[in-house]
Amino acid sequence: MTTSAIAVSGLRKTYGDKVVLGGIDFDVPAGSVFSLLGPNGAGKTTTVNVLTTLLQADGGTARVAGHDITTEARKVRSAIGVTGQFAAVDELLTGQENLQLMVDLQGKGKQVVPELLERFELVESARKPVSTYSGGMRRKLDLAMTLVGGPRIIFLDEPTTGLDPRSRRTMWTIVRELVADGVTIFLTTQYLDEADQLADRIAVLDQGRLVAEGTPEDLKRRLSGTHVRLRFTTAAELDAAGRVFPGATRDDDAMALRVPSDGGTKSLRAVLDMLDEYSLGAEEFSVHTPDLDDVFLALTGRTTEVAAK
Repeated sequence: MTTSAIAVSGLRKTYGDKVVLGGIDFDVPAGSVFSLLGPNGAGKTTTVNVLTTLLQADGGTARVAGHDITTEARKVRSAIGVTGQFAAVDELLTGQENLQLMVDLQGKGKQVVPELLERFELVESARKPVSTYSGGMRRKLDLAMTLVGGPRIIFLDEPTTGLDPRSRRTMWTIVRELVADGVTIFLTTQYLDEADQLADRIAVLDQGRLVAEGTPEDLKRRLSGTHVRLRFTTAAELDAAGRVFPGATRDDDAMALRVPSDGGTKSLRAVLDMLDEYSLGAEEFSVHTPDLDDVFLALTGRTTEVAAK
């Protein structure tokens, strides 16, 4: 595999007059997690379908695992694994039988089944019908089935949708272990904290165009909005603090002031010095920085709640 696990240039897709992908470019280094974010209708699913050879692009080029997605589609498919939003498992079979079916289809050794059952903590439920599995167990089995072929690039489409917090954390651990083994993960998710936790790089897609790309920290640094939050116990103290910090945003219900700051030591010290100079005692003092929700809203004009619908 080349240094780039996925290389996309000028990728375009239209349906009639509707431009779904308007010429996007990005590069995914091997052995990393790349997360594609965007509201519904942004073109995320179309991008995944094109890169996994399920859909043909109208223009541009893309190479996956070093192979052209148009002229070398078979080689692309042999190098990738795809785990969709909904677990593609047979509920009439047991977990072990589902895995064995994939082994038989791909001609792999039988030792793969016990190894995957152990890795995904499914040994105790291996002989039970999948219809009895929880959502988290089904997602783990689905990913285990994807790994039967030993793919070096895995496309994960919203892998933790509907899972409880513990199951989500388990999936995160599995993703990190895969990356530590050199696997490349292409992740789409509606949970921005998930992208923040897992992704080495994030691209934000909106109306078929990439509006931003970078590490999670890079994207958050693009926004102003770091501030110090001061909460007081009396209205008189809040009034006095408002006069000391005239550029602050006041929240009367919370008895708090939001003072703009760059979050640096000098800036924080200046706020503390002002409080001391005017004999003001804040009940609470906390620093808040922009998160990916703020970035998403600023870039797309939509909240993550809207994007998740």
